[in-house]
Amino acid sequence: MGFSLQVSLPPPPPLPPLTATNTATFTLIRPVTNLRFKPPLCASTQQQLVVSEENELKSINGAPEENVPLPLGLRRESIPRHVAVIMDGNRRWARLRGLPVDSGYEAGVKSLRNIAELCCKWGIRVLTIFAFSSDNWFRPKMEVEFLMSLLEEGLKEEMGSFLRDNIRITVIGDLTKLPKSQVELIRNVEETTKNNTRFQMIVAVSYSGKDDLVQACQRIAMKVKDGVIEPSDINESLIEQELETNCTEFPYPDLLIRTSGELRVSNFMLWQLAYTELFFAQSLWPDFGEAEFIEALRSFQRRRRSYGG
Repeated sequence: MGFSLQVSLPPPPPLPPLTATNTATFTLIRPVTNLRFKPPLCASTQQQLVVSEENELKSINGAPEENVPLPLGLRRESIPRHVAVIMDGNRRWARLRGLPVDSGYEAGVKSLRNIAELCCKWGIRVLTIFAFSSDNWFRPKMEVEFLMSLLEEGLKEEMGSFLRDNIRITVIGDLTKLPKSQVELIRNVEETTKNNTRFQMIVAVSYSGKDDLVQACQRIAMKVKDGVIEPSDINESLIEQELETNCTEFPYPDLLIRTSGELRVSNFMLWQLAYTELFFAQSLWPDFGEAEFIEALRSFQRRRRSYGG
């Protein structure tokens, strides 16, 4: 029986200390941003070494997920195919430390990258993240601009990793409020990665579960009006086809994780979460790491999913 030895890349040079402040300011400098995108997104699987019983080392760069050992207590046959996450608590994390709010968001990006790597490593096929809700447009203008800049930089700087690691990126939500240049960037990333099959990340931006249902109904109504279908043809399958999550092979999340101790779904994927298992973590999102993710997966695997049966 073997065991795994993780080989990490050398750490980057230390960053200058942040000056504590209780003011929710947004300085558009990126001390952490440049740190986020250096290794490949799924570097943890590419750099894994397996040690056999005879203590012989052999590289399994790019090994399929079934060859990567799972953490103790997790069963491969019960790994969820689709995990959705409401990444809550970034602002609170910063305020508790007397830091600007943008520092909380940048710390949250690091947590997202870590969870995405673990999904790749453990064979989770789809990760959907609630990056920006339709209600978030009411937040301060500088905060909104900062969040949009993080999205834009992330897509640009990660493109090489998406292609190298066979990762598909899809963005859902009402993009009409985004600048034209950002919409063009999103469509380019989606088109460039659409044939990647190892792992899919769905990014919900300007998204509303209610609006998703409304637009699906509008599309179906137009088909009835145009004589394409009859009202009697409308069923669950037809509605599912018109939802924005028709972009994935697995449109229904098996597990929803929400951080920061909040116990609600906040207008996220209302139709798709009908039979989803819910896990509410006390950790703020920047503190949600491998141990917390394992706890959520273990909780999921202890449950019996009967779908009403």
